[in-house]
Amino acid sequence: MDVSYELYKVFYHVAKTLSFSEAAAELYISQSAVSQSIKLLERRLGQVLFIRNTKRVALTPEGELLMKHIEPAIQLITQGENQLTRDAAHGGMQLRIAASDTICRYFLVPYFYRLHSQYPQVHISIINGTSLRCAELLEAGQADFAVVNSPNAALNANMQMEELRTFHDTFVGNPAFFPDCFFSGAGNEPRELSLKELIQYPILMLSKRSATSTFLHEQFQKHSLDLAPAIELSSNDLLLDLAKIGLGIACVPDYCVPADSGELRQLSIRETLAARRLLLAYDGKWPLSEAATFFIRLLRSRN
Repeated sequence: MDVSYELYKVFYHVAKTLSFSEAAAELYISQSAVSQSIKLLERRLGQVLFIRNTKRVALTPEGELLMKHIEPAIQLITQGENQLTRDAAHGGMQLRIAASDTICRYFLVPYFYRLHSQYPQVHISIINGTSLRCAELLEAGQADFAVVNSPNAALNANMQMEELRTFHDTFVGNPAFFPDCFFSGAGNEPRELSLKELIQYPILMLSKRSATSTFLHEQFQKHSLDLAPAIELSSNDLLLDLAKIGLGIACVPDYCVPADSGELRQLSIRETLAARRLLLAYDGKWPLSEAATFFIRLLRSRN
């Protein structure tokens, strides 16, 4: 069947907006040209695609069926055009990776190094944000990959997800400022705190707009406890710095606590918080470049 891409493109914009005038504005053509294109497409397909009256435009069942096939095709072509435009702007291929500062620093740096060593011509664009924000950027098509914490409300079933590792959240503090968190009795015996005892101390944690904050509040609520942090920040490194100078007890992922943490020590907590996962997420509908495939293979090889 001889139907040009331009006709399907016009159909897509009308079906998306359910408005001939809005579609014309998006395509920078006249409303008459939009109407003629739809009539020509309907004639060539032998199907009525839209119900038209003076007040509204609606898809027929045949139009809805066609839209299910046309929409992913148009998006795939647009994605390819955008990729070519971005690559040309940077003088070559670009790889956009969304991840938090903590995940970048404590997990991804070696992989960035190996990716750059193998593909020095590829421009690596690292987009920093909370794990929630990174998943949103992936959903919006503004990132090729996201490496994020899970559970994560912004992840959805349309994304391809692979587990990279599990981790636990841990509480750390400076015994010089909070000795009773670490020791009990005159003999300085190690102390184990309950979560109920822990919340009596100033808690330092990530801000509310983070997957970590949502997770921790849910964990404490399971024990009928209300977690009211003394300080909320957007950086785990800064939480560790504030814990060192005695501003409180910091809650951070275990993988970002250095083996030699100096003044800091991990608290012993009676209740076990659920493990979390570090996930690689990407949109499986789009074809992957050679560099992107190599990056995924690098992350998989850790397992």
